[in-house]
Order: sequence, then structure tokens, then C-alpha cells
Amino acid sequence: MQKARLKISSTDIDKLNEICSSIIDIAKKSKVKIYGPIPFPTQKLKLTTRKAPDGEGKASFDNFEMRIHKRVIDLGVDEKALRLVMRVQIPEKVNLSIEIIE
Repeated sequence: MQKARLKISSTDIDKLNEICSSIIDIAKKSKVKIYGPIPFPTQKLKLTTRKAPDGEGKASFDNFEMRIHKRVIDLGVDEKALRLVMRVQIPEKVNLSIEIIE
């Protein structure tokens, strides 16, 4: 049986959950088997920089962090459902990739 695997990633968790819920609604309306959304571990990118630009003075640091949230959804292959999923409005900060697996 073929499945469509949707990989969704974003730095904004609220927008990611909105996209996941809209895809789940589409799958329920078209009566397609759905597995997920399966949450993956959050990837944390950390950057530490020194506040003083010239290296003199107090050694104080700034810490910056960016979190990347990921979800995977498996859908049973149905042409109508996939077309509806491709029409979903995706915000700029959300990445969505679709691949067909067997």
C-alpha cells in the first residue's frame, strides 16, 4: 500500500499545529487513513556572543536560541486528498515536503 509522507517543520509551534490540524481535517473529510502527527524531538540551535565588540571591559555574554519543531504525517494515497493538502495556505516560516513511499 502506498502512503504519502508529509514532513512539516517550523520555528513557530502555533503555525505548525494549525497546518497539522487543517491536514487532519482534510483527511477526515475525504475518509483517508491517517497516521500522526508524530512529533519529533525539538532541535535547539544555540549561539553565544560576547556583548563587548572590542574584547575589553567586562566579560558578559548574550545567549540566543532558535527551536525547530518537526512533525510527520502519513496519509493513505488518495489523489483528491493530496490535491486538497497542496491547496492549504502555508505560512512563510513553515516548511512542508511531500513524498510518496511504499
